[in-house]
Amino acid sequence: MKTIFRLLIAMLLFGATGVVSYQPALNYWKQRNKVTWETAEVLSGDITRYVNSTGTIEPVLSVSIGSFVSGPIVELNVDFNDHVKKGDVLARVDPRLFKANVDRDEATLATRMAELERVEAQLQQALNNYTRGKRLRGANEDYISDREMDALVSEVKALQAQRKLAESSILQAQASLETSQANLNYCEVTAPVDGMVINRLINPGQTLAAQFQTPELFVIAPDLREKVHVFASVDEADIGLIQEAKRENRPVTFTVDAHPDEVFEGQIEQIRVSSVANQSVVTYPVIIAASNPDMKLLPGMTTSISFEVDSTEDVPKIPNAALRFFPPDVKLVREQDRALVDGSIWKSKPKTDEEKDENANQTAAEKAEAQKKKNQRHVWIVEGEFLRAVKVTTGLTENKYTEMAEGDLEVGAKLVTGKKD
Repeated sequence: MKTIFRLLIAMLLFGATGVVSYQPALNYWKQRNKVTWETAEVLSGDITRYVNSTGTIEPVLSVSIGSFVSGPIVELNVDFNDHVKKGDVLARVDPRLFKANVDRDEATLATRMAELERVEAQLQQALNNYTRGKRLRGANEDYISDREMDALVSEVKALQAQRKLAESSILQAQASLETSQANLNYCEVTAPVDGMVINRLINPGQTLAAQFQTPELFVIAPDLREKVHVFASVDEADIGLIQEAKRENRPVTFTVDAHPDEVFEGQIEQIRVSSVANQSVVTYPVIIAASNPDMKLLPGMTTSISFEVDSTEDVPKIPNAALRFFPPDVKLVREQDRALVDGSIWKSKPKTDEEKDENANQTAAEKAEAQKKKNQRHVWIVEGEFLRAVKVTTGLTENKYTEMAEGDLEVGAKLVTGKKD
């Protein structure tokens, strides 16, 4: 009996101890397994939106210089990177054959002019004979017969025709002489503009052959120190933003691999309407003007470009990591918000064929409205042991933050960005 009584007392004491220690143990277990969250604050500041692209630096103008005549190069006066003035002789083609042609045509012209003088002398003599014959016939018709008068008239007309032919021969000889003189002048390859020689395609002693096409000898870039162009290709989805940025005269920044720690500035000079399609991707050429006083920007350099397209000042900014966060387990979310996790628009799920057909047949207005709704998002804050969703409407987005256009959040509010391990 005493043994049973002792067992009952021991059991009662053990049960009492368990009851007393249950709640603390439960609390300890919950605290030990409590989920901890990584958070980031809502800040206040400026947001600037950029469109990024790549491009290539090119001279504002590239003047290709060739040769109109053929022959060996006997003189080469410039090299790469030389600065030249308009009219400077860059190279000289062997002029001997062309000088001989000029001498030949000068002699031909002199011959034709002498021939004209001979014909004019004969014509003058024929006119004198005709005048005498006409005077004699006027005194007495028997002195000169009609046949003799016809011969005098015919001689005058024939010599007049020979004079016209001689005059035409002189014009032809003059044209040939001018052609030969022009070819002789073309032996000197001169600079048509002031600028820098950015390419030289000939060497001393090289023979040019210009019979079929004009060979390119030099490329000169004028005003390379004053301004260069950056040729960028912008996707069609962003070209509307670039057009707006050009109207507002917003700046453009870019870097080059040669000077990775330096940021260069420019302005949008032209948006060309000649689209380029490559593998169903449509882009538009955008020309950016930038100054180049230190000659750090050289033709052909690849650039990484950032177009400033929009900006706001002193607005609430949500960390982009908070917008990307999605609760990993529905049990961690308060009951009122679990619908957002259990198959809402925020949860990725495969679309049915009916939904795909419905989306494909949307009108333009419906598509535009659907695009606007994409800015309606949810972020999450810690409320007790659970997460609570807060609906926000986003605005401009930059690298790390997005503007909160609408939403029930104060600056300094802590938003969940992830789960701590």
